[in-house]
Amino acid sequence: MTDKIRAAILGSFVGDSMALGTHWVYDQDLILKEHGRVEGLLRPTMVEYHSKKALGDFTHYGDQAYELLLDVSTHGEFNLDSYASRFRALFKGNYNGYVDKATQRTLDLITVCTDFNECKSNSTDLGGVSRMAPLLLSYANDISSLKESVDSFVAYTHDDVKVKETADFFATLTYKILHDGLSPSDIIKKLKDTDKYPHINQDIIDGLDSVSEDSPLAIKRLGMSCDVSGALASTIHLIVKYENDFNKAIIENVMAGGDSAARGMLVGMVLGSYLGLDSINKRWLSGMKRYEDILGFISQTKHSHYYDDVA
Repeated sequence: MTDKIRAAILGSFVGDSMALGTHWVYDQDLILKEHGRVEGLLRPTMVEYHSKKALGDFTHYGDQAYELLLDVSTHGEFNLDSYASRFRALFKGNYNGYVDKATQRTLDLITVCTDFNECKSNSTDLGGVSRMAPLLLSYANDISSLKESVDSFVAYTHDDVKVKETADFFATLTYKILHDGLSPSDIIKKLKDTDKYPHINQDIIDGLDSVSEDSPLAIKRLGMSCDVSGALASTIHLIVKYENDFNKAIIENVMAGGDSAARGMLVGMVLGSYLGLDSINKRWLSGMKRYEDILGFISQTKHSHYYDDVA
């Protein structure tokens, strides 16, 4: 179990770091022309959003997930007030990355709202969900607490019904992979047939129905951009189509362009939890600048949910 949790978290960071070099490039042909088939980490030279980032860095999604990891590792559980302080400090300082609309809106609201619970950003971006993997450290064996913490974490910057439903979906999917021994595709098909996700069920269906298609074409049709409508279907396409090949899933995600970092973090989390650490390209892991730090924070998290020996 601990290997799979570790793989889910590291896989999520790999999905982000691999996407950095071509993140938000929407011309799939240009990605192929400039880099060929992307099979390793790249410096972000194609667009200006991440121009201050270096090889092995994270996008702003990965940076936020890293702050979440630090906080969960320190406290052994999710504490919104503590994480919110880290979030504000990250972006209020000399941040060397891109500040997206959801982040800026959240920072703006903090300065004017006396009760932040009544005044949250309603961003509909999939990126709000993508950063969730570190919460598995504390709650991988407690589905109720996992869902509660994921909902609180996501709503802080993305208080939208479809985004929060998507967060619940991925919490449930990852938990069931870890505990039920089923494949991602089997679980997703079962979740599709429930009434738990009325706002995203069509996206789930669209993702499942697209698996026979070529990935760049499918993702271009389903949705390349940040919005959860379309981005969720594209993410499900990648998870199901490549559920037995972590590395190919990540490569195909990068080649598809658009908001590949948001998709990649979820693909990495889900397939990492299913396939384990040995499935992840070792060069990608060691190439992440904060790889050793991440391993350290994972190992020092003294919380029973992580260290319980559950087969």
